[in-house]
Amino acid sequence: MSTKDDVVVVGGGPVGMLLASELALAKVRVRVLEQRWTRTEQSRALTVHPRTLEILDQRGIVDRFQRRGVPVPAGHFAWLDTPLDFSRLDTRHPYTLWLAQAQTEGLLEERARELGVEIQRGRSVVEVAERGGEVALRVEGPAGQAEERARYVVGCDGARSVVRRSIGVGFPGTETTVTAILGDVELDEPPARPFRHTGSRGSVLAAPLPPGDHEGVYRFVVFDPQRAHVSTSEPVTLEELQSGVARIVGRDFRMRNPRWLSRFGNATRVAERYRRGRVLLAGDAAHIHFPAGGQGLNVGLQDAMNLGWKLAAEVNGWAPPHLLDSYHAERHPVGVALGRNTEIQTKLGDFSEAGLALRQMMSELLAMDPVNRRISEMISALDVAYPAGGAAEAHPWVGRRAPDRALVTDSGASRLYELLHTARFVLLDLSGAVDLREVGAAWGDRVDVVRATAAPESDLAAVDAVLVRPDGHVAWASDAARRATRLADLRSALASWCGPA
Repeated sequence: MSTKDDVVVVGGGPVGMLLASELALAKVRVRVLEQRWTRTEQSRALTVHPRTLEILDQRGIVDRFQRRGVPVPAGHFAWLDTPLDFSRLDTRHPYTLWLAQAQTEGLLEERARELGVEIQRGRSVVEVAERGGEVALRVEGPAGQAEERARYVVGCDGARSVVRRSIGVGFPGTETTVTAILGDVELDEPPARPFRHTGSRGSVLAAPLPPGDHEGVYRFVVFDPQRAHVSTSEPVTLEELQSGVARIVGRDFRMRNPRWLSRFGNATRVAERYRRGRVLLAGDAAHIHFPAGGQGLNVGLQDAMNLGWKLAAEVNGWAPPHLLDSYHAERHPVGVALGRNTEIQTKLGDFSEAGLALRQMMSELLAMDPVNRRISEMISALDVAYPAGGAAEAHPWVGRRAPDRALVTDSGASRLYELLHTARFVLLDLSGAVDLREVGAAWGDRVDVVRATAAPESDLAAVDAVLVRPDGHVAWASDAARRATRLADLRSALASWCGPA
């Protein structure tokens, strides 16, 4: 059977849709297989974090999400009384966006279809296996089972990933030891405002669902010590939700008409490998954790942003040998760190006298600006920086997020992230040096060379040039102290990241 697709993405949730869009933007033939016939109306995730907003901004689509969501300049860590202050973070998006996952998925599917991605619903992947330089997929659909092939397959198919199990990648970690419940319900007596309540009887969070299809519906998340060891397989009832809230808060708000009730646990696992040959993993297929801080969806989307351009480079034939492996090298530690911080937050869910005292102490620490900023950067993923490759002489920016600053280019006023809309490398010449631009031009089919100036007070004014990856991280930078070797260093960086000239 001939190979029809360059890449098949298994799973049509938000992660799969963003990944497919990134591949299609690079002219890769990509198809999404999704077992659901329609998008789910339920939204476990309700938060889009600052770093995710930045990557959407880098593709010119963040305004679609801003129009639907509600900006909230705060977050939380372990539901402590002191909120995380995102408003002072160094980003153009210093807030979380309160937006239902169903809407996020819908907007990303819209983007994928605009770019020509073929999305097939009602198709379940039963097994994948690499054979003869291709990946064979056994797919169950309305007409029965069939074998299909692709050059690469990416599993974005969730915690119970068929793709991950098929290729024999281990999923080590910890089993569920505590559970909590959530419920989306209508209220006859709604609270005056969203609230978070924690005491010796447990913890309750309550807030109206984001604007959209669920007007008048409230989300309750309940951590009830009396029910903390109930199996995730036991269905949640409205009566359980009502009694838990009433016992902890003192009233049940006259709940009715439940839209969704769910029980979730703190199982924490990270795949041993994010890549095995021609098969890769992203999102919940690669990492699961307790849903604390609203991080899971965001980290999955950031996986897709990291992987998309690298896999496209491999398909299109210009990737240097190590590039696709760098996906695991860069994102696996992020998945491990995600699991660790959510485990810490779970430990702070101790409602004993000592546990509540610890929570009070941690809340007081969060009131200190440096501590609050550090935790805010971690939860929002603005602190993610990738290794510089062991080069002791590398500029301190290498591996970090590129700063999205105002620029004046030959085409007029711009911002750095606006230059990334086409998902290509950007070599930003801030020194007016012809020789820098001549070197970059040798990679002109992969790199946009842009001459620009930055405001004197901008941190970009401190560098002569910067090479920005398609995902907005810095691949190389030079300043006055590195001027003597910058051309040789730039050639080396371009060859390392973009292949031969």
